[in-house]
Amino acid sequence: MFGVVGLGNPGWRYRKTRHNIGFMLVDQLASRRDLVLAEFKCRSLVSELEIAGQEVVLVKPQTYMNRSGEAVAEIVKTYSLDLNRLLIIYDEVALPLGRLRLKARGSSGGHNGMRSILSLLETEEIPRLRMGVGSGVPEGDLADFVLSRFRWRERDLVGEMLSAAESAVECYIAEGIETAMNRTNRNSAD
Repeated sequence: MFGVVGLGNPGWRYRKTRHNIGFMLVDQLASRRDLVLAEFKCRSLVSELEIAGQEVVLVKPQTYMNRSGEAVAEIVKTYSLDLNRLLIIYDEVALPLGRLRLKARGSSGGHNGMRSILSLLETEEIPRLRMGVGSGVPEGDLADFVLSRFRWRERDLVGEMLSAAESAVECYIAEGIETAMNRTNRNSAD
């Protein structure tokens, strides 16, 4: 089984914000298959489905971003997931809006949700898909920026990024991390 975890914050206040792009992708993966993440399990909203002939659990942790690791650790244990079949999806302000970066491992890069996950799972060997939300980062409080909604003129690019990210997830599940990284990172380059 694969685990596809989109990071974000629960609640209407955070809906459609830059920080919730992981939630947005997981919702899109579910809705394309006429599903909704409605089951509450392991402090997360989950839905089990099939993608590319593989069993997958889609996950939206409900522990808030900075404590994402608590829910993810429970998901890994409950579903007996191999960490190389776990994909964490989250926002990245260091990438321009629309850019994607798929990696097999690495540090948190300063992302608090990823930091929590790596700390509680005690490894950096976790695949992740970073989704660029960083265009036009203003001077000042980064938290205000990531908790802001996308501007109207950015919405088409966000939609394109979500479609490309959906393809990246499907490729990861069907063909493995190396093939998915080659396609995703190459296609997302300048």
